[in-house]
Amino acid sequence: MSRNFDIPLFYRSPVISVLKEARRLMDRYKKDLSPSILDFGVLQIKLGRHFGFCFGVENAIDIAYRALAENPASNVYLLSEMIHNPHVNQDLKDRGVRFIMRPDGQGLVDLDQLRDTDVVIIPAFGTTTGMLARLQAGPARLRVYNTTCPFVEKVWNRSAQIGKQGYSVIIHGRHNHEETRATFSHADESAPCLVVRDMAEAEFLVRFIEGQEDLERFQQVFQGRYSEDFDPQTSLQRIGVVNQTTMLASETRAIAALLEKCVQEHYGSDAFADTRDTLCYATNENQDATLALMESGADLAIVVGGYNSSNTSHLVELLEQKMPAYYIKDADEIEDRTRIQHLDIHSGQLKTSQNWLPDPGPVRIVLTSGASCPDALVDAVILRVCDLFGVADQLESALRPYRQQIQSAETDALESAPQPE
Repeated sequence: MSRNFDIPLFYRSPVISVLKEARRLMDRYKKDLSPSILDFGVLQIKLGRHFGFCFGVENAIDIAYRALAENPASNVYLLSEMIHNPHVNQDLKDRGVRFIMRPDGQGLVDLDQLRDTDVVIIPAFGTTTGMLARLQAGPARLRVYNTTCPFVEKVWNRSAQIGKQGYSVIIHGRHNHEETRATFSHADESAPCLVVRDMAEAEFLVRFIEGQEDLERFQQVFQGRYSEDFDPQTSLQRIGVVNQTTMLASETRAIAALLEKCVQEHYGSDAFADTRDTLCYATNENQDATLALMESGADLAIVVGGYNSSNTSHLVELLEQKMPAYYIKDADEIEDRTRIQHLDIHSGQLKTSQNWLPDPGPVRIVLTSGASCPDALVDAVILRVCDLFGVADQLESALRPYRQQIQSAETDALESAPQPE
Protein backbone atom coordinates (compact mmCIF):
# COMPACT_ATOMS: atom_id res chain seq x y z
CA MET A 1 0.00 0.00 0.00
CA SER A 2 1.52 3.30 -1.10
CA ARG A 3 0.35 6.87 -0.66
CA ASN A 4 1.84 10.25 0.12
CA PHE A 5 0.74 11.86 3.38
CA ASP A 6 0.88 15.44 4.57
CA ILE A 7 2.94 15.05 7.76
CA PRO A 8 3.82 18.23 9.73
CA LEU A 9 7.39 19.34 9.09
CA PHE A 10 8.33 19.22 12.76
CA TYR A 11 7.90 15.42 12.70
CA ARG A 12 10.38 15.07 9.84
CA SER A 13 14.14 14.84 10.17
CA PRO A 14 17.22 15.98 8.24
CA VAL A 15 19.23 12.85 9.09
CA ILE A 16 16.75 9.97 8.92
CA SER A 17 15.13 11.38 5.77
CA VAL A 18 18.46 11.02 3.94
CA LEU A 19 18.92 7.41 5.07
CA LYS A 20 15.35 6.41 4.22
CA GLU A 21 15.43 8.07 0.81
CA ALA A 22 18.70 6.34 -0.08
CA ARG A 23 17.30 2.97 0.96
CA ARG A 24 14.08 3.59 -0.96
CA LEU A 25 15.96 4.39 -4.16
CA MET A 26 18.57 1.64 -3.86
CA ASP A 27 16.23 -1.11 -2.59
CA ARG A 28 12.84 -0.44 -4.18
CA TYR A 29 11.52 -3.93 -3.47
CA LYS A 30 12.57 -3.87 0.22
CA LYS A 31 14.58 -7.09 -0.08
CA ASP A 32 17.76 -5.89 1.66
CA LEU A 33 17.28 -5.95 5.43
CA SER A 34 20.87 -5.02 6.28
CA PRO A 35 21.14 -1.93 8.49
CA SER A 36 22.12 1.56 7.45
CA ILE A 37 25.37 2.51 9.21
CA LEU A 38 26.62 5.90 10.36
CA ASP A 39 30.33 5.32 10.96
CA PHE A 40 32.34 7.78 13.06
CA GLY A 41 35.28 5.50 13.90
CA VAL A 42 34.92 5.62 17.69
CA LEU A 43 31.15 5.24 17.27
CA GLN A 44 29.07 3.22 14.84
CA ILE A 45 25.28 3.69 14.76
CA LYS A 46 23.27 0.99 12.99
CA LEU A 47 19.69 1.78 11.95
CA GLY A 48 17.09 -0.74 10.84
CA ARG A 49 15.89 -1.02 7.25
CA HIS A 50 12.37 -0.25 8.50
CA PHE A 51 11.40 1.79 11.55
CA GLY A 52 9.29 4.74 12.59
CA PHE A 53 5.92 5.89 11.28
CA CYS A 54 3.98 3.15 9.50
CA PHE A 55 1.23 3.64 6.90
CA GLY A 56 -1.54 3.58 9.52
CA VAL A 57 0.16 6.17 11.73
CA GLU A 58 0.94 8.53 8.84
CA ASN A 59 -2.66 8.17 7.66
CA ALA A 60 -3.97 9.03 11.15
CA ILE A 61 -1.71 12.05 11.58
CA ASP A 62 -2.58 13.34 8.12
CA ILE A 63 -6.32 13.13 8.87
CA ALA A 64 -6.01 14.57 12.40
CA TYR A 65 -4.13 17.70 11.34
CA ARG A 66 -6.45 18.12 8.37
CA ALA A 67 -9.41 18.00 10.79
CA LEU A 68 -7.83 20.82 12.79
CA ALA A 69 -7.16 22.89 9.67
CA GLU A 70 -10.69 22.40 8.31
CA ASN A 71 -12.42 23.28 11.58
CA PRO A 72 -10.58 26.27 13.08
CA ALA A 73 -13.65 27.55 14.96
CA SER A 74 -14.84 24.18 16.31
CA ASN A 75 -14.13 22.22 19.47
CA VAL A 76 -12.04 19.23 18.36
CA TYR A 77 -12.04 16.04 20.42
CA LEU A 78 -10.03 12.82 20.22
CA LEU A 79 -11.69 9.65 21.48
CA SER A 80 -8.38 8.59 23.04
CA GLU A 81 -4.67 8.95 22.32
CA MET A 82 -4.14 9.40 18.58
CA ILE A 83 -1.19 6.99 18.69
CA HIS A 84 1.02 5.83 21.53
CA ASN A 85 3.54 8.65 21.45
CA PRO A 86 3.50 11.40 24.09
CA HIS A 87 5.03 14.03 21.78
CA VAL A 88 2.35 13.60 19.12
CA ASN A 89 -0.48 13.58 21.65
CA GLN A 90 0.91 16.61 23.50
CA ASP A 91 1.19 18.58 20.27
CA LEU A 92 -2.46 17.89 19.54
CA LYS A 93 -3.39 18.99 23.07
CA ASP A 94 -1.35 22.16 22.63
CA ARG A 95 -3.45 22.89 19.54
CA GLY A 96 -6.62 22.68 21.60
CA VAL A 97 -7.65 19.06 21.04
CA ARG A 98 -9.43 17.54 24.05
CA PHE A 99 -9.32 13.83 24.85
CA ILE A 100 -12.65 12.10 25.57
CA MET A 101 -11.11 9.02 27.22
CA ARG A 102 -7.87 7.75 28.66
CA PRO A 103 -6.25 4.77 26.88
CA ASP A 104 -7.81 2.43 29.45
CA GLY A 105 -11.31 3.67 28.57
CA GLN A 106 -11.79 5.91 31.62
CA GLY A 107 -13.93 8.87 30.62
CA LEU A 108 -12.63 12.45 30.65
CA VAL A 109 -15.42 14.21 28.73
CA ASP A 110 -19.15 13.44 28.87
CA LEU A 111 -20.30 12.56 25.33
CA ASP A 112 -23.65 14.17 26.09
CA GLN A 113 -21.84 17.53 26.10
CA LEU A 114 -20.99 17.31 22.38
CA ARG A 115 -22.66 19.87 20.15
CA ASP A 116 -23.55 20.15 16.45
CA THR A 117 -20.49 22.25 15.71
CA ASP A 118 -18.01 19.88 17.41
CA VAL A 119 -15.52 17.53 15.76
CA VAL A 120 -14.54 14.04 16.99
CA ILE A 121 -11.48 12.17 15.74
CA ILE A 122 -11.39 8.37 16.01
CA PRO A 123 -7.75 7.33 16.67
CA ALA A 124 -5.61 4.94 14.64
CA PHE A 125 -6.52 2.02 16.93
CA GLY A 126 -10.18 2.35 15.98
CA THR A 127 -12.98 2.17 18.50
CA THR A 128 -15.69 -0.17 19.72
CA THR A 129 -19.02 -0.71 18.02
CA GLY A 130 -20.69 0.72 21.12
CA MET A 131 -18.78 3.97 20.84
CA LEU A 132 -19.49 4.22 17.11
CA ALA A 133 -23.20 3.82 17.87
CA ARG A 134 -23.04 6.57 20.49
CA LEU A 135 -21.35 8.93 18.04
CA GLN A 136 -23.94 8.15 15.37
CA ALA A 137 -26.70 8.85 17.87
CA GLY A 138 -25.12 12.18 18.84
CA PRO A 139 -25.79 15.66 17.46
CA ALA A 140 -26.96 15.52 13.84
CA ARG A 141 -24.18 17.74 12.48
CA LEU A 142 -21.37 16.31 14.60
CA ARG A 143 -18.35 15.83 12.32
CA VAL A 144 -16.45 12.57 12.78
CA TYR A 145 -13.00 12.00 11.26
CA ASN A 146 -12.12 8.31 11.28
CA THR A 147 -8.35 7.62 11.31
CA THR A 148 -8.65 3.87 12.02
CA CYS A 149 -5.70 2.04 10.47
CA PRO A 150 -6.77 0.17 7.30
CA PHE A 151 -4.95 -2.92 8.51
CA VAL A 152 -6.93 -2.90 11.76
CA GLU A 153 -10.12 -2.67 9.70
CA LYS A 154 -8.86 -5.61 7.65
CA VAL A 155 -8.71 -7.68 10.85
CA TRP A 156 -12.28 -6.65 11.67
CA ASN A 157 -13.54 -7.58 8.21
CA ARG A 158 -11.83 -10.96 8.25
CA SER A 159 -13.19 -11.67 11.75
CA ALA A 160 -16.71 -10.92 10.51
CA GLN A 161 -16.16 -13.13 7.46
CA ILE A 162 -15.04 -16.22 9.37
CA GLY A 163 -17.68 -15.58 12.05
CA LYS A 164 -20.40 -15.83 9.42
CA GLN A 165 -18.83 -19.13 8.34
CA GLY A 166 -19.31 -20.56 11.83
CA TYR A 167 -15.84 -20.01 13.29
CA SER A 168 -15.03 -18.52 16.69
CA VAL A 169 -12.43 -15.74 16.70
CA ILE A 170 -9.30 -16.05 18.84
CA ILE A 171 -7.61 -12.65 19.20
CA HIS A 172 -3.91 -12.57 20.03
CA GLY A 173 -3.51 -9.33 21.93
CA ARG A 174 -3.54 -7.41 25.19
CA HIS A 175 -7.16 -7.43 26.26
CA ASN A 176 -7.07 -3.91 27.74
CA HIS A 177 -5.35 -2.31 24.71
CA GLU A 178 -7.57 0.09 22.72
CA GLU A 179 -7.12 -1.84 19.49
CA THR A 180 -7.92 -5.20 21.05
CA ARG A 181 -11.00 -3.79 22.77
CA ALA A 182 -12.15 -2.45 19.40
CA THR A 183 -11.41 -5.71 17.56
CA PHE A 184 -13.19 -7.72 20.26
CA SER A 185 -16.33 -5.61 19.96
CA HIS A 186 -16.40 -5.90 16.16
CA ALA A 187 -15.74 -9.66 16.22
CA ASP A 188 -18.41 -10.12 18.90
CA GLU A 189 -21.08 -9.00 16.43
CA SER A 190 -20.65 -12.10 14.28
CA ALA A 191 -18.81 -14.73 16.31
CA PRO A 192 -17.93 -15.98 19.78
CA CYS A 193 -14.53 -14.51 20.60
CA LEU A 194 -11.69 -14.92 23.10
CA VAL A 195 -8.50 -12.94 23.76
CA VAL A 196 -5.22 -14.79 24.37
CA ARG A 197 -2.20 -12.85 25.58
CA ASP A 198 0.68 -15.11 24.62
CA MET A 199 1.92 -18.58 23.76
CA ALA A 200 1.48 -19.78 27.35
CA GLU A 201 -2.25 -19.06 27.17
CA ALA A 202 -2.47 -20.73 23.74
CA GLU A 203 -0.84 -23.81 25.24
CA PHE A 204 -3.46 -23.71 28.01
CA LEU A 205 -6.19 -23.76 25.34
CA VAL A 206 -4.59 -26.84 23.81
CA ARG A 207 -4.59 -28.61 27.18
CA PHE A 208 -8.23 -27.61 27.70
CA ILE A 209 -9.24 -28.99 24.31
CA GLU A 210 -7.34 -32.20 25.12
CA GLY A 211 -9.19 -32.50 28.45
CA GLN A 212 -6.18 -31.79 30.66
CA GLU A 213 -7.68 -28.58 32.10
CA ASP A 214 -11.19 -28.17 33.49
CA LEU A 215 -13.88 -25.54 32.90
CA GLU A 216 -13.36 -23.81 36.24
CA ARG A 217 -9.68 -23.26 35.50
CA PHE A 218 -10.54 -21.98 32.00
CA GLN A 219 -12.91 -19.41 33.49
CA GLN A 220 -10.21 -18.28 35.94
CA VAL A 221 -7.54 -17.87 33.26
CA PHE A 222 -9.73 -16.03 30.75
CA GLN A 223 -12.04 -14.16 33.10
CA GLY A 224 -13.39 -11.04 31.37
CA ARG A 225 -11.74 -11.98 28.07
CA TYR A 226 -14.40 -13.92 26.20
CA SER A 227 -17.78 -12.95 24.78
CA GLU A 228 -21.09 -13.86 26.41
CA ASP A 229 -21.85 -16.40 23.68
CA PHE A 230 -18.45 -18.10 23.96
CA ASP A 231 -19.02 -21.65 25.21
CA PRO A 232 -15.64 -23.22 26.02
CA GLN A 233 -17.06 -26.68 25.38
CA THR A 234 -18.20 -25.95 21.81
CA SER A 235 -16.73 -22.63 20.64
CA LEU A 236 -13.20 -24.06 20.32
CA GLN A 237 -14.26 -26.69 17.79
CA ARG A 238 -14.01 -24.27 14.83
CA ILE A 239 -11.67 -21.30 15.21
CA GLY A 240 -9.60 -18.69 13.42
CA VAL A 241 -6.79 -16.56 14.87
CA VAL A 242 -6.37 -12.81 14.29
CA ASN A 243 -4.19 -10.38 16.17
CA GLN A 244 -3.74 -6.96 17.65
CA THR A 245 -1.62 -5.66 14.78
CA THR A 246 1.18 -4.44 17.06
CA MET A 247 1.89 -7.86 18.58
CA LEU A 248 4.89 -9.95 17.52
CA ALA A 249 3.86 -11.38 14.16
CA SER A 250 6.10 -14.40 14.73
CA GLU A 251 4.26 -15.17 17.97
CA THR A 252 0.87 -14.84 16.27
CA ARG A 253 2.00 -17.27 13.60
CA ALA A 254 3.27 -19.72 16.23
CA ILE A 255 0.02 -19.48 18.23
CA ALA A 256 -2.04 -20.02 15.08
CA ALA A 257 0.05 -23.04 14.05
CA LEU A 258 -0.27 -24.60 17.51
CA LEU A 259 -4.04 -24.16 17.66
CA GLU A 260 -4.50 -25.24 14.03
CA LYS A 261 -2.73 -28.53 14.69
CA CYS A 262 -4.75 -29.14 17.84
CA VAL A 263 -8.25 -28.42 16.50
CA GLN A 264 -7.68 -30.23 13.22
CA GLU A 265 -6.55 -33.33 15.09
CA HIS A 266 -9.62 -33.21 17.31
CA TYR A 267 -12.33 -31.77 15.05
CA GLY A 268 -11.25 -32.25 11.44
CA SER A 269 -9.48 -30.46 8.61
CA ASP A 270 -12.08 -27.68 8.31
CA ALA A 271 -11.86 -26.75 12.01
CA PHE A 272 -9.37 -23.93 11.41
CA ALA A 273 -9.78 -20.79 9.28
CA ASP A 274 -6.66 -19.44 7.55
CA THR A 275 -6.25 -15.76 8.52
CA ARG A 276 -2.57 -15.25 7.69
CA ASP A 277 -3.50 -12.44 5.32
CA THR A 278 -4.52 -10.23 8.26
CA LEU A 279 -1.01 -9.87 9.69
CA CYS A 280 0.10 -6.22 9.38
CA TYR A 281 2.86 -5.88 6.79
CA ALA A 282 4.39 -2.83 8.54
CA THR A 283 4.67 -4.60 11.90
CA ASN A 284 6.19 -7.55 10.06
CA GLU A 285 8.72 -5.36 8.25
CA ASN A 286 9.82 -3.57 11.42
CA GLN A 287 10.24 -6.82 13.30
CA ASP A 288 12.14 -8.50 10.46
CA ALA A 289 14.42 -5.46 10.19
CA THR A 290 15.01 -5.62 13.94
CA LEU A 291 16.01 -9.28 13.67
CA ALA A 292 18.51 -8.28 10.96
CA LEU A 293 19.87 -5.58 13.28
CA MET A 294 20.38 -8.20 15.97
CA GLU A 295 22.29 -10.45 13.61
CA SER A 296 24.53 -7.59 12.44
CA GLY A 297 26.07 -7.40 15.91
CA ALA A 298 26.34 -4.49 18.34
CA ASP A 299 27.33 -3.65 21.90
CA LEU A 300 23.89 -2.31 22.84
CA ALA A 301 20.57 -1.17 21.44
CA ILE A 302 18.49 1.99 21.88
CA VAL A 303 14.80 1.79 21.02
CA VAL A 304 12.82 5.04 20.85
CA GLY A 305 9.06 5.20 21.39
CA GLY A 306 6.19 6.00 23.72
CA TYR A 307 6.26 3.95 26.90
CA ASN A 308 2.73 2.61 26.33
CA SER A 309 3.49 1.53 22.77
CA SER A 310 2.91 -2.18 22.28
CA ASN A 311 4.85 -2.53 19.03
CA THR A 312 7.85 -0.67 20.51
CA SER A 313 7.97 -2.94 23.55
CA HIS A 314 8.10 -5.96 21.24
CA LEU A 315 11.14 -4.54 19.44
CA VAL A 316 12.84 -4.24 22.83
CA GLU A 317 11.79 -7.78 23.64
CA LEU A 318 13.51 -9.03 20.49
CA LEU A 319 16.71 -7.01 20.87
CA GLU A 320 17.34 -7.82 24.52
CA GLN A 321 17.74 -11.47 23.56
CA LYS A 322 21.13 -10.51 22.07
CA MET A 323 22.29 -7.32 23.79
CA PRO A 324 21.45 -4.72 26.43
CA ALA A 325 18.43 -2.81 25.07
CA TYR A 326 17.43 0.62 26.40
CA TYR A 327 13.84 1.71 25.75
CA ILE A 328 13.65 5.52 25.85
CA LYS A 329 10.92 7.98 24.91
CA ASP A 330 13.32 10.65 23.62
CA ALA A 331 16.89 11.99 23.76
CA ASP A 332 16.30 13.66 27.14
CA GLU A 333 16.47 10.22 28.77
CA ILE A 334 20.19 10.04 27.92
CA GLU A 335 21.81 11.96 30.77
CA ASP A 336 25.47 11.42 29.94
CA ARG A 337 27.97 8.70 29.12
CA THR A 338 27.36 6.97 32.43
CA ARG A 339 23.61 7.36 33.06
CA ILE A 340 20.49 6.62 31.01
CA GLN A 341 16.86 6.51 32.10
CA HIS A 342 14.74 3.88 30.36
CA LEU A 343 11.69 1.67 30.70
CA ASP A 344 12.06 -1.86 31.99
CA ILE A 345 9.43 -3.73 29.92
CA HIS A 346 9.26 -6.55 32.47
CA SER A 347 8.46 -4.46 35.54
CA GLY A 348 6.82 -1.60 33.64
CA GLN A 349 8.93 0.81 35.71
CA LEU A 350 11.38 3.52 34.73
CA LYS A 351 14.91 2.83 35.88
CA THR A 352 18.30 4.50 35.62
CA SER A 353 21.21 2.39 34.43
CA GLN A 354 24.82 3.28 35.21
CA ASN A 355 27.80 2.86 32.89
CA TRP A 356 25.55 1.96 29.98
CA LEU A 357 28.15 2.84 27.35
CA PRO A 358 31.13 0.48 27.02
CA ASP A 359 34.44 2.16 27.75
CA PRO A 360 36.76 2.31 25.93
CA GLY A 361 35.35 2.34 22.39
CA PRO A 362 34.80 1.91 19.57
CA VAL A 363 31.12 1.37 20.38
CA ARG A 364 28.50 -0.15 18.08
CA ILE A 365 24.93 0.97 18.81
CA VAL A 366 21.78 -0.44 17.24
CA LEU A 367 19.10 2.25 16.94
CA THR A 368 15.47 1.79 15.97
CA SER A 369 12.02 3.09 16.87
CA GLY A 370 8.40 2.09 17.13
CA ALA A 371 5.74 2.65 14.48
CA SER A 372 4.31 5.67 16.31
CA CYS A 373 7.64 7.46 16.83
CA PRO A 374 8.43 10.54 14.71
CA ASP A 375 11.79 10.34 12.92
CA ALA A 376 12.66 13.72 14.43
CA LEU A 377 12.95 12.02 17.83
CA VAL A 378 15.38 9.45 16.40
CA ASP A 379 17.39 12.30 14.87
CA ALA A 380 17.65 13.91 18.29
CA VAL A 381 18.94 10.65 19.80
CA ILE A 382 21.60 10.39 17.07
CA LEU A 383 22.74 13.94 17.79
CA ARG A 384 22.76 13.31 21.53
CA VAL A 385 24.90 10.18 21.21
CA CYS A 386 27.23 11.94 18.77
CA ASP A 387 27.68 14.74 21.29
CA LEU A 388 28.65 12.21 23.96
CA PHE A 389 31.42 10.91 21.69
CA GLY A 390 32.46 14.34 20.44
CA VAL A 391 31.70 13.51 16.80
CA ALA A 392 28.67 15.71 16.09
CA ASP A 393 30.73 17.73 13.63
CA GLN A 394 31.34 14.54 11.60
CA LEU A 395 27.67 13.80 10.99
CA GLU A 396 27.63 15.23 7.48
CA SER A 397 30.64 13.10 6.55
CA ALA A 398 28.87 9.98 7.86
CA LEU A 399 25.84 10.84 5.71
CA ARG A 400 27.89 11.47 2.56
CA PRO A 401 27.71 7.88 1.19
CA TYR A 402 23.91 7.99 1.40
CA ARG A 403 23.70 11.39 -0.30
CA GLN A 404 25.90 10.01 -3.07
CA GLN A 405 23.57 7.02 -3.46
CA ILE A 406 20.60 9.37 -3.83
CA GLN A 407 22.44 11.49 -6.39
CA SER A 408 23.52 8.41 -8.34
CA ALA A 409 20.00 6.96 -8.41
CA GLU A 410 18.52 10.27 -9.53
CA THR A 411 21.14 10.59 -12.30
CA ASP A 412 20.41 7.05 -13.49
CA ALA A 413 16.69 7.81 -13.54
CA LEU A 414 17.24 10.92 -15.66
CA GLU A 415 19.49 9.09 -18.10
CA SER A 416 17.04 6.24 -18.55
CA ALA A 417 13.99 8.48 -18.95
CA PRO A 418 12.52 8.68 -22.48
CA GLN A 419 13.96 11.62 -24.36
CA PRO A 420 11.67 14.06 -26.20
CA GLU A 421 11.83 13.69 -29.98
